[in-house]
Amino acid sequence: MMPSPIQQKSRKVGTTTVSVALPDETLVELVFDPVAESTAFAVFRDGSTAIEGTLRVDTGEELIPVPAKNNLIKHRVVLLPERPLEFGSTLELVSSIREYICRYVDLSDEFLGIASYYILLTWVYDAFNELPYLRVRGDFGCGKTRALLILGSICYKPFFASGASTVSPIFHTIDTFRGTLVFDEADFRFSDEKAELVKIFNNGNVRGFPVLRTTMNAKREFDPVAFLVYGPKVVGMRDAFQDAALESRFITEEMGQRVVRRDIPINLPDHQKEEALELRNKLLLYRFRNLKQTRIDSRLASPALSHRLNQILIPLLSVIPDQTVQQDILRAAKALEYSVTAERASHPEAQVLAILRQCFAESPEVSISIADLTRAFSAQFGTEYDRPITNRYIGSLLHRRLHLYAYKSHGVFVIPASERGKVLVLCKRYGMLADPEGPDLSVWGRGDVGTTDGHGARPA
Repeated sequence: MMPSPIQQKSRKVGTTTVSVALPDETLVELVFDPVAESTAFAVFRDGSTAIEGTLRVDTGEELIPVPAKNNLIKHRVVLLPERPLEFGSTLELVSSIREYICRYVDLSDEFLGIASYYILLTWVYDAFNELPYLRVRGDFGCGKTRALLILGSICYKPFFASGASTVSPIFHTIDTFRGTLVFDEADFRFSDEKAELVKIFNNGNVRGFPVLRTTMNAKREFDPVAFLVYGPKVVGMRDAFQDAALESRFITEEMGQRVVRRDIPINLPDHQKEEALELRNKLLLYRFRNLKQTRIDSRLASPALSHRLNQILIPLLSVIPDQTVQQDILRAAKALEYSVTAERASHPEAQVLAILRQCFAESPEVSISIADLTRAFSAQFGTEYDRPITNRYIGSLLHRRLHLYAYKSHGVFVIPASERGKVLVLCKRYGMLADPEGPDLSVWGRGDVGTTDGHGARPA
């Protein structure tokens, strides 16, 4: 018998769900059976796992898995596990991940260790509020795409896209599946597309900064929508982003700088997908067992790094029980910090700071006139410029770039002696001296390394 219209209206409608953490600490994850071509839920409750077709929660709402006919699932654009699978210890799981990567990709030893633990991080990334990104970079034919396929295939709900994709579906897919974006050819020719992609990377490493876009609703009215783009990202590209702040979010492997091992297969065998599925199944159980216990370990902050780099690296370090790998990551971060500060040191602002620092060192309590600063700048660096060095140009560098403010004294614009503290801090930022109030930045890795409980998780 067909239900009456009133019965139909009162019946609760199921909610299509990808993954959710319920108030009773039950974890629910979408899984896909490649043989039956069907989706279901893997449910982790009270230490036990089960596969359920639908799930009714305490509120009476029924959760329904995203159907297998979903285009992204059907065409394996988004990869899912099939079922939770026992993995042994965390170290055994990491060893399996390393062996899988080594079979198909030739990476440096340091980056291999970093990538193995970054994959673990993707499966518990929602325990943190900040994340780094992983990147392979190099010219065509160096193995970037192979690396992305292998690394991405065992990340948490990986979504594969490339520079040939339009940006709109990337926003929607990240927002819907909340997994790992695996993006190839992130170098865009057209600035508008690049700007849209950069929004995803700029907003995607810190929780709480959605990207706002305007869509059209059923009434053909423009409706602002917030897309959540926070999550891990594995990227392949040839060059670097122009934004130094964005560059600082990537842990990068330079491809094509070593002779590829002879045992690396030129073409991927069919069983590679089966190996990746088995690892995704093990990593699903790793997520179930470790998500609630994973915590940030602030003891892992390095005094040799900026606050920004420490902020994004500590989540990765917090899932690593291996101190050797921790030090590999810190060395890579130190090299990145050095390259950023070295590049800054070649800017005109750094040259102005060098003169200001010298002047304040000679006369700490004396204000410096813009005219004197301009003459000193021209004498030291004028031959490097095709343009004339004027008071206005130096004033613009001070005000717009360095945010040092001059005031008029006896008809002359001067930088007051009270700005000396700011100058010292800026000199440190531009890599010209050690932190005047902190440890010497030339000292590396002296901070104590925190410990774990042996399972990659930090105790609360």
